[in-house]
Amino acid sequence: MDEADRVRTAYARRARLGLDARYAYWEPANLFIYQTRERALLRALHAANMLPLTGRRVLDVGCGDGEVLRDLLRYGARPHDLYGIDLLPDRVDRARELTPGACIETGDARFLPYEDASFDLVLAFTLLSSVVEPAARKQVATEMRRVVRKDGLILVYDFWTNPLNRDVRPVRRAELRRLFAGAQLNFTATTVAPPLVRALVKAPGGWLACSCLDVLPFVKTHYLAGIRV
Repeated sequence: MDEADRVRTAYARRARLGLDARYAYWEPANLFIYQTRERALLRALHAANMLPLTGRRVLDVGCGDGEVLRDLLRYGARPHDLYGIDLLPDRVDRARELTPGACIETGDARFLPYEDASFDLVLAFTLLSSVVEPAARKQVATEMRRVVRKDGLILVYDFWTNPLNRDVRPVRRAELRRLFAGAQLNFTATTVAPPLVRALVKAPGGWLACSCLDVLPFVKTHYLAGIRV
């Protein structure tokens, strides 16, 4: 099965099983995870002197329904500078509906339809882990590198362990360094293990318990990598 077909099949199965609702923003565990991820994102953008994002062209590879792109509007980005691409047409339709003015299209991350060095910022949030074939994963990384400007930034948010999901393959830091060989990578550990957050956050004092765990690197399953090429 082609890698693109495999991803489509995996997401169709998730929708059929009703698992999409598990990731709703308003679910307490997801809200906690989202907020910690956003803090890491803002710190990375600030460290790269990219805030505000006004006037910067941004591409979100594997943009889903455009959630991350809409976050960037609060950071100063203008809609016409926001681009997104996703493999699933229904998600692209939803992203276009919710993110007017942005340029969002259906496409394969292995073959990005953009010119070389055309973006200041390229994002890939839990994208590479969804691409399980090593050759396809390398293609995606190469394309991201191709379309970012020399003084631009690639931000990869992904997980290094996820034993419960058979549709993904974790991306360890060493592999990311190989995928972007020769680039400068800066890693920040983030996101307390989601199963742990889901177990704790609804209990009395659960939000405080999760906040306390957030200072412990060894319970974090994800990272945010800033990549300068």
